[in-house]
Amino acid sequence: MTKKKLPASNCESCEFYDYDEDFEAYVCTKNLDQDDLVRFIHGDTARCPYYRFFDEYKSIVHKQI
Repeated sequence: MTKKKLPASNCESCEFYDYDEDFEAYVCTKNLDQDDLVRFIHGDTARCPYYRFFDEYKSIVHKQI
């Protein structure tokens, strides 16, 4: 029996993936609908329609201008 390999997740580089102190874990802060939430829970995030790359450098420079 072979295990199905899940697609690589982009959550770690997404601007909506943030640490929640109440849960003491990283969570998706985007308001997901039921289908998207099921995909997120099962780790199938490769096709996430809300993914947006978080560029920390760009956000810091933008605030300085």
